[in-house]
Amino acid sequence: MKAALLPDRGVIKVAGEAARGFLNGIVTSDIGDVAPGTARFAALLTPQGKIIVDFLITEAAAEDGGGFYFDVPKALAPTLAQKLNFYKLRAKVTIEDLSDRLGVMAVWDGAGTSDYGLTYPDPRFAPLGFRVILPPEVIAEAAADLSANLTDADAYEAHRIALGVPRGGADFVFGDTFPHEADMDQLGGVDFDKGCYIGQEVVSRVEHRSTARSRVVPVAYDDNAPMPGLDITAGDKPAGMMGSAANGRGLALLRLDRVADAIATGTPILCGGVTLRVVKPDWARFAFPGETKAAE
Repeated sequence: MKAALLPDRGVIKVAGEAARGFLNGIVTSDIGDVAPGTARFAALLTPQGKIIVDFLITEAAAEDGGGFYFDVPKALAPTLAQKLNFYKLRAKVTIEDLSDRLGVMAVWDGAGTSDYGLTYPDPRFAPLGFRVILPPEVIAEAAADLSANLTDADAYEAHRIALGVPRGGADFVFGDTFPHEADMDQLGGVDFDKGCYIGQEVVSRVEHRSTARSRVVPVAYDDNAPMPGLDITAGDKPAGMMGSAANGRGLALLRLDRVADAIATGTPILCGGVTLRVVKPDWARFAFPGETKAAE
């Protein structure tokens, strides 16, 4: 089992008697059945349906003080706290940015729980493993408690990339990406049966009309990795943008129709002179480039 502190992750706590209902009314997932030891993947959207910030949400047990804890990109924790305060109006909730006191440790290639923090499985895709919210200064003790080999964040990044799971800020741009484009619909980040939330109409329209033309897609390459942010082309047509990469695998935000046409005609998909090959991840249920219909 491996463990790594993720220095780019922050923590926000939302507590109070109205917290569950308040959150359920604004984020993309159903928070109704979140309980200690479980988590949900979700996002806060603009009214136009674009991702302001995505996060994992878990709940602390009552004996640990209760409340909902957000595992969130650290750079956007102040933005999320500000937005939540804006939307709470008179709701009886408290919102705290705890990123200066708490961090997030990822643990993979094994299972367990730690007495040193708040433990929850990554709800996006089981092979990602689980996470622990804890004070960073006790990470060595927590890893030992789990009998995990403490490594660095780059090792976890390579693990995530190999599984084809996007990360906001690396594989798509916050504020300019719809949930379907970031594969949130594939990874449990959107509940299409719950009540209203901010941006719901746009997201529902994309879902029911199947109009997601672009998605973050896993890719493979040989030799050196293309630089993140470089344009990707299929013949003479722009096809997308390169995201994160490690050990011959990467992620790219691609126009699915243009990639499908390139595969059908044998046209190379290129990024900075490097040939890319799309690779279908195990979690994908949408019509993947080169296929004739979505997986059942």
